[in-house]
Amino acid sequence: MPWQRLRISRFGGPEVLQMAEEPTIPEPGPGEVRIKVLAAGTGFTDTMIRRGRYPDFKGPLPFTPGYEIAGVVEKMGAGVTAPVEGQIVADLCVVGGYAQYAIRPAHFLVPVPDGVEPAEAVCIPLAYLTAFQMLTLYRNLLPGATILVIGASGTVGTALLDLARHLKLKAIGTCSAANLPVIERYGAASIDYRASDFVTSVVRLTVAGPGVDIAFDAIGGAHFGRSFACLAPEGLLVGYGSQTMAVGRESLVAAGLGIARLKLWSAFSFLLGGRRAVFYSITTRRSTHADEFKADMATLFQLLRAGVLHPVVIDRLPLAAASEVHARIDAGGLGGKIVLLPWLA
Repeated sequence: MPWQRLRISRFGGPEVLQMAEEPTIPEPGPGEVRIKVLAAGTGFTDTMIRRGRYPDFKGPLPFTPGYEIAGVVEKMGAGVTAPVEGQIVADLCVVGGYAQYAIRPAHFLVPVPDGVEPAEAVCIPLAYLTAFQMLTLYRNLLPGATILVIGASGTVGTALLDLARHLKLKAIGTCSAANLPVIERYGAASIDYRASDFVTSVVRLTVAGPGVDIAFDAIGGAHFGRSFACLAPEGLLVGYGSQTMAVGRESLVAAGLGIARLKLWSAFSFLLGGRRAVFYSITTRRSTHADEFKADMATLFQLLRAGVLHPVVIDRLPLAAASEVHARIDAGGLGGKIVLLPWLA
Protein backbone atom coordinates (compact mmCIF):
# COMPACT_ATOMS: atom_id res chain seq x y z
CA MET A 1 0.00 0.00 0.00
CA PRO A 2 1.55 3.35 -1.01
CA TRP A 3 2.15 6.10 1.58
CA GLN A 4 3.52 9.63 1.52
CA ARG A 5 6.38 11.50 3.08
CA LEU A 6 8.47 14.62 2.44
CA ARG A 7 12.04 14.22 1.27
CA ILE A 8 15.06 16.52 1.14
CA SER A 9 17.67 15.53 -1.44
CA ARG A 10 19.79 18.69 -1.08
CA PHE A 11 20.10 21.41 1.53
CA GLY A 12 18.55 24.76 0.70
CA GLY A 13 15.38 26.84 0.79
CA PRO A 14 11.76 25.70 1.21
CA GLU A 15 11.71 24.47 -2.39
CA VAL A 16 13.91 21.47 -1.48
CA LEU A 17 10.96 19.90 0.36
CA GLN A 18 9.52 17.42 -2.12
CA MET A 19 6.60 15.03 -1.71
CA ALA A 20 7.47 11.37 -2.29
CA GLU A 21 5.26 8.31 -2.54
CA GLU A 22 6.60 5.06 -1.14
CA PRO A 23 5.28 1.73 -2.46
CA THR A 24 5.22 -0.34 0.74
CA ILE A 25 4.55 0.40 4.41
CA PRO A 26 7.76 0.10 6.51
CA GLU A 27 8.15 -2.72 9.01
CA PRO A 28 9.54 -2.20 12.53
CA GLY A 29 12.67 -4.05 13.53
CA PRO A 30 13.56 -5.45 16.98
CA GLY A 31 12.93 -2.86 19.69
CA GLU A 32 11.03 -0.61 17.28
CA VAL A 33 7.42 0.30 16.58
CA ARG A 34 5.64 1.62 13.53
CA ILE A 35 3.71 4.81 14.20
CA LYS A 36 0.89 6.14 12.08
CA VAL A 37 1.75 9.83 12.35
CA LEU A 38 -1.29 11.91 13.26
CA ALA A 39 0.54 15.23 13.77
CA ALA A 40 4.02 16.50 12.92
CA GLY A 41 5.31 19.69 14.49
CA THR A 42 7.09 22.36 12.46
CA GLY A 43 9.44 25.05 13.69
CA PHE A 44 12.64 26.99 13.28
CA THR A 45 14.78 23.94 14.08
CA ASP A 46 13.32 22.15 11.05
CA THR A 47 14.41 25.06 8.83
CA MET A 48 17.94 24.87 10.28
CA ILE A 49 18.06 21.17 9.39
CA ARG A 50 16.70 21.95 5.91
CA ARG A 51 19.52 24.45 5.37
CA GLY A 52 22.15 22.00 6.63
CA ARG A 53 23.05 24.32 9.52
CA TYR A 54 21.88 22.27 12.49
CA PRO A 55 24.81 20.97 14.59
CA ASP A 56 23.07 17.74 15.64
CA PHE A 57 22.10 16.59 12.13
CA LYS A 58 24.07 16.90 8.91
CA GLY A 59 22.57 14.10 6.84
CA PRO A 60 23.06 11.81 5.06
CA LEU A 61 20.90 12.86 2.15
CA PRO A 62 18.17 12.18 1.21
CA PHE A 63 16.14 12.28 4.42
CA THR A 64 12.69 13.12 5.73
CA PRO A 65 12.60 16.16 8.05
CA GLY A 66 10.27 16.57 11.02
CA TYR A 67 11.54 17.02 14.58
CA GLU A 68 8.53 15.91 16.65
CA ILE A 69 5.53 13.66 16.14
CA ALA A 70 2.39 12.38 17.79
CA GLY A 71 0.70 9.28 16.47
CA VAL A 72 -0.77 5.87 17.11
CA VAL A 73 1.32 2.71 17.53
CA GLU A 74 0.27 0.50 14.62
CA LYS A 75 2.74 -2.38 14.88
CA MET A 76 5.31 -3.58 17.43
CA GLY A 77 8.67 -5.09 16.56
CA ALA A 78 10.24 -8.10 18.23
CA GLY A 79 10.92 -7.66 21.94
CA VAL A 80 8.67 -4.63 22.40
CA THR A 81 6.25 -4.84 25.34
CA ALA A 82 5.39 -1.14 25.61
CA PRO A 83 3.90 0.96 24.19
CA VAL A 84 1.17 -1.32 22.88
CA GLU A 85 -0.68 -1.27 19.58
CA GLY A 86 -3.41 1.35 19.47
CA GLN A 87 -1.72 3.60 22.02
CA ILE A 88 -1.16 7.29 21.18
CA VAL A 89 2.46 8.31 21.73
CA ALA A 90 4.76 11.27 21.15
CA ASP A 91 8.44 11.45 20.31
CA LEU A 92 11.29 13.84 19.60
CA CYS A 93 12.61 12.19 16.46
CA VAL A 94 14.83 15.09 15.12
CA VAL A 95 14.14 13.90 11.56
CA GLY A 96 11.51 11.64 10.02
CA GLY A 97 8.31 13.33 11.19
CA TYR A 98 6.95 14.73 7.91
CA ALA A 99 5.47 11.39 6.91
CA GLN A 100 2.40 9.23 7.22
CA TYR A 101 4.44 6.51 8.95
CA ALA A 102 7.52 6.57 11.16
CA ILE A 103 9.66 3.77 12.58
CA ARG A 104 10.88 4.71 16.07
CA PRO A 105 12.77 3.03 18.94
CA ALA A 106 10.13 2.04 21.49
CA HIS A 107 12.16 3.18 24.52
CA PHE A 108 12.00 6.86 23.46
CA LEU A 109 8.20 7.03 23.20
CA VAL A 110 5.97 8.72 25.77
CA PRO A 111 2.22 7.93 26.02
CA VAL A 112 -0.20 10.76 25.27
CA PRO A 113 -3.13 10.85 27.74
CA ASP A 114 -6.65 10.25 26.48
CA GLY A 115 -8.43 13.44 25.50
CA VAL A 116 -5.33 15.30 24.34
CA GLU A 117 -5.54 16.41 20.70
CA PRO A 118 -2.52 15.22 18.62
CA ALA A 119 -1.96 18.74 17.22
CA GLU A 120 -1.52 20.05 20.77
CA ALA A 121 0.38 16.97 21.97
CA VAL A 122 3.02 17.52 19.30
CA CYS A 123 3.83 20.92 20.84
CA ILE A 124 5.21 19.19 23.93
CA PRO A 125 8.31 17.15 22.87
CA LEU A 126 10.43 20.08 21.64
CA ALA A 127 9.07 23.51 22.62
CA TYR A 128 7.47 22.80 25.98
CA LEU A 129 10.04 20.26 27.11
CA THR A 130 12.87 22.66 26.24
CA ALA A 131 11.11 25.43 28.18
CA PHE A 132 10.30 23.22 31.17
CA GLN A 133 13.81 21.85 31.55
CA MET A 134 15.44 25.25 31.17
CA LEU A 135 13.13 26.64 33.87
CA THR A 136 13.68 23.78 36.32
CA LEU A 137 17.14 22.28 35.80
CA TYR A 138 19.41 25.16 36.74
CA ARG A 139 17.53 27.22 39.31
CA ASN A 140 14.88 26.76 41.97
CA LEU A 141 12.77 29.72 40.86
CA LEU A 142 10.39 30.86 43.56
CA PRO A 143 7.06 32.56 42.77
CA GLY A 144 7.71 36.20 41.96
CA ALA A 145 11.11 35.63 40.34
CA THR A 146 11.60 37.48 37.05
CA ILE A 147 12.54 35.89 33.75
CA LEU A 148 13.47 37.44 30.39
CA VAL A 149 12.53 35.62 27.19
CA ILE A 150 14.26 36.76 24.00
CA GLY A 151 12.10 36.09 20.95
CA ALA A 152 9.12 35.42 23.18
CA SER A 153 6.57 35.04 20.37
CA GLY A 154 8.28 31.89 19.03
CA THR A 155 7.25 28.36 19.94
CA VAL A 156 9.77 27.96 22.79
CA GLY A 157 9.19 31.56 23.82
CA THR A 158 5.43 31.14 24.21
CA ALA A 159 6.02 27.84 26.04
CA LEU A 160 8.30 29.67 28.50
CA LEU A 161 5.64 32.34 29.05
CA ASP A 162 2.90 29.72 29.48
CA LEU A 163 4.94 27.79 32.05
CA ALA A 164 6.03 31.00 33.79
CA ARG A 165 2.38 31.91 34.31
CA HIS A 166 1.74 28.44 35.79
CA LEU A 167 4.78 28.77 38.10
CA LYS A 168 3.73 32.32 39.13
CA LEU A 169 6.87 33.94 37.74
CA LYS A 170 7.10 37.49 36.42
CA ALA A 171 7.99 37.46 32.75
CA ILE A 172 9.38 39.97 30.27
CA GLY A 173 9.42 39.09 26.57
CA THR A 174 11.00 40.67 23.50
CA CYS A 175 9.54 40.43 20.00
CA SER A 176 8.54 42.56 17.01
CA ALA A 177 5.71 45.09 17.33
CA ALA A 178 3.24 42.85 15.46
CA ASN A 179 3.56 40.11 18.10
CA LEU A 180 3.36 42.21 21.27
CA PRO A 181 -0.25 40.99 21.86
CA VAL A 182 1.02 37.38 21.81
CA ILE A 183 3.27 38.12 24.78
CA GLU A 184 0.72 40.21 26.65
CA ARG A 185 -1.81 37.39 26.35
CA TYR A 186 0.29 35.50 28.92
CA GLY A 187 0.34 38.42 31.34
CA ALA A 188 3.98 39.22 30.53
CA ALA A 189 5.56 42.63 30.00
CA SER A 190 6.45 43.11 26.34
CA ILE A 191 9.33 44.92 24.64
CA ASP A 192 9.49 45.78 20.95
CA TYR A 193 13.17 45.06 20.37
CA ARG A 194 13.21 47.19 17.20
CA ALA A 195 11.78 50.30 18.86
CA SER A 196 14.28 50.62 21.72
CA ASP A 197 17.30 49.03 23.35
CA PHE A 198 15.84 46.08 25.23
CA VAL A 199 18.62 46.13 27.86
CA THR A 200 17.57 49.63 28.90
CA SER A 201 13.91 48.57 28.86
CA VAL A 202 14.60 45.55 31.09
CA VAL A 203 16.40 47.72 33.65
CA ARG A 204 13.45 50.12 33.63
CA LEU A 205 10.92 47.29 34.07
CA THR A 206 12.88 45.79 36.99
CA VAL A 207 13.47 49.03 38.87
CA ALA A 208 12.76 47.39 42.26
CA GLY A 209 15.88 45.27 41.76
CA PRO A 210 17.57 45.99 38.41
CA GLY A 211 17.89 42.95 36.24
CA VAL A 212 16.22 39.56 35.87
CA ASP A 213 16.83 36.32 37.73
CA ILE A 214 17.15 34.25 34.56
CA ALA A 215 17.26 35.07 30.83
CA PHE A 216 16.67 32.73 27.88
CA ASP A 217 18.36 33.48 24.54
CA ALA A 218 18.28 31.44 21.33
CA ILE A 219 19.75 34.19 19.13
CA GLY A 220 23.31 33.28 20.06
CA GLY A 221 26.65 34.73 19.03
CA ALA A 222 27.26 38.33 20.09
CA HIS A 223 23.63 38.66 21.23
CA PHE A 224 24.41 36.60 24.34
CA GLY A 225 26.33 39.63 25.67
CA ARG A 226 23.24 41.85 25.57
CA SER A 227 21.13 39.25 27.37
CA PHE A 228 23.86 38.77 29.99
CA ALA A 229 23.74 42.53 30.63
CA CYS A 230 20.09 42.14 31.70
CA LEU A 231 20.89 39.85 34.63
CA ALA A 232 20.53 40.81 38.26
CA PRO A 233 23.36 39.87 40.66
CA GLU A 234 23.45 36.05 40.93
CA GLY A 235 21.39 35.90 37.71
CA LEU A 236 21.67 33.16 35.09
CA LEU A 237 21.71 33.29 31.29
CA VAL A 238 20.53 30.14 29.48
CA GLY A 239 21.56 30.01 25.83
CA TYR A 240 19.77 27.41 23.76
CA GLY A 241 20.42 28.21 20.12
CA SER A 242 22.38 30.12 17.50
CA GLN A 243 19.70 31.55 15.25
CA THR A 244 21.96 34.20 13.71
CA MET A 245 24.29 31.44 12.51
CA ALA A 246 21.39 29.33 11.30
CA VAL A 247 20.13 32.03 8.93
CA GLY A 248 23.61 33.05 7.78
CA ARG A 249 23.90 36.39 9.60
CA GLU A 250 26.86 35.13 11.62
CA SER A 251 29.53 32.55 10.90
CA LEU A 252 29.93 29.21 12.62
CA VAL A 253 33.03 30.70 14.29
CA ALA A 254 30.97 33.59 15.72
CA ALA A 255 28.39 31.12 17.03
CA GLY A 256 31.15 29.09 18.65
CA LEU A 257 32.59 32.21 20.27
CA GLY A 258 29.16 32.96 21.69
CA ILE A 259 29.04 29.57 23.41
CA ALA A 260 32.64 30.03 24.59
CA ARG A 261 31.57 33.31 26.24
CA LEU A 262 28.93 31.43 28.23
CA LYS A 263 31.59 29.13 29.65
CA LEU A 264 33.92 32.05 30.35
CA TRP A 265 31.23 34.00 32.23
CA SER A 266 30.52 30.98 34.42
CA ALA A 267 34.20 30.42 35.13
CA PHE A 268 34.60 34.04 36.27
CA SER A 269 31.18 34.50 37.87
CA PHE A 270 32.90 35.54 41.12
CA LEU A 271 34.04 38.69 39.28
CA LEU A 272 30.61 39.31 37.74
CA GLY A 273 28.40 39.62 40.79
CA GLY A 274 27.69 35.90 40.77
CA ARG A 275 26.17 36.07 37.29
CA ARG A 276 26.78 32.98 35.20
CA ALA A 277 25.67 31.25 32.01
CA VAL A 278 24.94 27.78 30.61
CA PHE A 279 24.04 26.31 27.23
CA TYR A 280 21.10 23.92 26.94
CA SER A 281 20.74 21.32 24.16
CA ILE A 282 17.67 19.11 24.21
CA THR A 283 19.25 16.37 22.09
CA THR A 284 22.32 16.24 24.36
CA ARG A 285 20.14 16.19 27.46
CA ARG A 286 18.00 13.34 26.17
CA SER A 287 21.03 11.23 25.24
CA THR A 288 22.44 11.52 28.78
CA HIS A 289 19.19 11.64 30.83
CA ALA A 290 16.64 9.57 28.91
CA ASP A 291 14.51 8.66 31.93
CA GLU A 292 14.36 12.28 33.09
CA PHE A 293 13.33 13.31 29.57
CA LYS A 294 10.40 10.87 29.55
CA ALA A 295 9.32 11.78 33.09
CA ASP A 296 9.34 15.51 32.30
CA MET A 297 7.33 14.96 29.13
CA ALA A 298 4.78 12.88 31.04
CA THR A 299 4.46 15.72 33.58
CA LEU A 300 3.81 18.20 30.79
CA PHE A 301 1.18 15.96 29.20
CA GLN A 302 -0.69 15.83 32.50
CA LEU A 303 -0.60 19.63 32.73
CA LEU A 304 -1.85 19.84 29.15
CA ARG A 305 -4.67 17.40 29.84
CA ALA A 306 -5.66 19.37 32.95
CA GLY A 307 -5.99 22.55 30.91
CA VAL A 308 -3.06 24.25 32.66
CA LEU A 309 -1.03 24.65 29.45
CA HIS A 310 -2.28 26.34 26.32
CA PRO A 311 -0.11 25.69 23.23
CA VAL A 312 -0.69 28.19 20.44
CA VAL A 313 -1.48 26.21 17.27
CA ILE A 314 -2.16 28.75 14.53
CA ASP A 315 -2.68 26.34 11.62
CA ARG A 316 -3.23 22.67 10.81
CA LEU A 317 -2.21 21.81 7.24
CA PRO A 318 -1.54 18.73 5.05
CA LEU A 319 1.96 17.44 4.24
CA ALA A 320 1.78 19.05 0.79
CA ALA A 321 1.85 22.49 2.44
CA ALA A 322 5.28 21.93 4.03
CA SER A 323 7.16 24.23 1.62
CA GLU A 324 4.66 27.01 2.27
CA VAL A 325 4.95 26.44 6.02
CA HIS A 326 8.76 26.67 5.89
CA ALA A 327 8.54 29.90 3.90
CA ARG A 328 6.27 31.33 6.62
CA ILE A 329 8.69 30.23 9.34
CA ASP A 330 11.60 31.79 7.45
CA ALA A 331 9.69 35.08 7.23
CA GLY A 332 9.23 35.06 11.03
CA GLY A 333 6.58 36.60 13.23
CA LEU A 334 4.18 33.66 13.30
CA GLY A 335 3.24 33.96 16.95
CA GLY A 336 2.51 30.25 17.26
CA LYS A 337 3.02 26.76 15.84
CA ILE A 338 1.92 25.27 12.54
CA VAL A 339 1.19 21.55 12.67
CA LEU A 340 1.21 19.20 9.68
CA LEU A 341 -1.50 16.52 9.62
CA PRO A 342 -0.15 13.75 7.36
CA TRP A 343 -3.56 12.12 6.83
CA LEU A 344 -5.40 15.36 6.04
CA ALA A 345 -6.72 15.18 2.48
